[in-house]
Amino acid sequence: MQNFNVLIVDDDSVNLKLLDAALSNAGYRVVAASDGPQARLIVSEWRPDLILLDIMMPGEDGFEVIQRLKEKPYTANIPVIFLTAVDKVEDKVTAFGLGAVDYIIKPFHIREVLSRVRLHLKLSIATNSLIANQAEKLRQIQSAQISMLTVPEDFPDANFGVYYLSLQEAGGDFYDVLKISDSIFGYFVGDISGHDIATSYITAALKALLKQNCVPVYEPTESLKMINNVLTDVLPEGKYLTATYARLNRKTKMMTIINGGHPPVVYLPRDGDARMINLQGDVLGIFNDIHLGHEDIKVSEGDRFYLYSDGLIEDPGDGKVWTGGLDRLLSVFGKLKNIPIGDSVQELTELILGETSQAEDDVVVLGIEV
Repeated sequence: MQNFNVLIVDDDSVNLKLLDAALSNAGYRVVAASDGPQARLIVSEWRPDLILLDIMMPGEDGFEVIQRLKEKPYTANIPVIFLTAVDKVEDKVTAFGLGAVDYIIKPFHIREVLSRVRLHLKLSIATNSLIANQAEKLRQIQSAQISMLTVPEDFPDANFGVYYLSLQEAGGDFYDVLKISDSIFGYFVGDISGHDIATSYITAALKALLKQNCVPVYEPTESLKMINNVLTDVLPEGKYLTATYARLNRKTKMMTIINGGHPPVVYLPRDGDARMINLQGDVLGIFNDIHLGHEDIKVSEGDRFYLYSDGLIEDPGDGKVWTGGLDRLLSVFGKLKNIPIGDSVQELTELILGETSQAEDDVVVLGIEV
């Protein structure tokens, strides 16, 4: 049995009693309120399926009530029908502009009110079902994306830790770790523009391209350029990719960093201070002939490298791009030296974003220890 809850908001007690009796007899559960503040309190506690709302009420009128309801995510989608004696075109335009689904003029006919209530409850059911169906499909896409991501247990010899946060179902950030040979590993972090369905398919294609092209016969720069050439042919218009690719030869102790328009890698030597590896490179997926930043570093056991996406250090709310957060990022690495690499990525994220890790964008942090 599914009960539908209807809230009636009117300062006229006769209207309240009449509507209450009619709706209750029709099988609805009804609660009444005589003013705006009382109505909003009931909505927050009871969550009605539909609201019948008068406009002319003392103090807080109906326009203010619906405006406040639409400002809150958990009440914004409740259908509101204005039931009022106000019969001016300007007021009707205002009502629909504020999000009302219907407008009934007093004196009303009960049969008409019941018909409108049924109609808008049916529309609400259909809309909510559609939203739930789409959300479930997006959750499946997110699950598929996450299932593609490599975890430290897959390659213990790669000695890495990772933090991954996708704010939306179709995340734009992507990382991968590849075992190129017994002693050579590749580490990749990329940021695909957008957070739509197309992005999820691009991440799957990108994983396949990395596996095909990050092999011993290609130098790291060659690998990314070959991937770029494919992406320029397959990416939709307006899509592109920023990326950092690090290839570590654990036998020769040589780390190669390649940058394609991505935030700089942080290098944390075992016996030194952290520094940025600032490399200028073009983004991938737009032009065939691109320049990629490149640096080879002779490393020692215990040295660390941190690759990350711009969501870690940018603050869109303050209008700050990621370049403005580099100094603060660099300042926290002294606190990470004695923390295991697997735990250090979580600690780094908390130091930058706070313990709740409330980011404005997707976040990837990939830590590598030699």
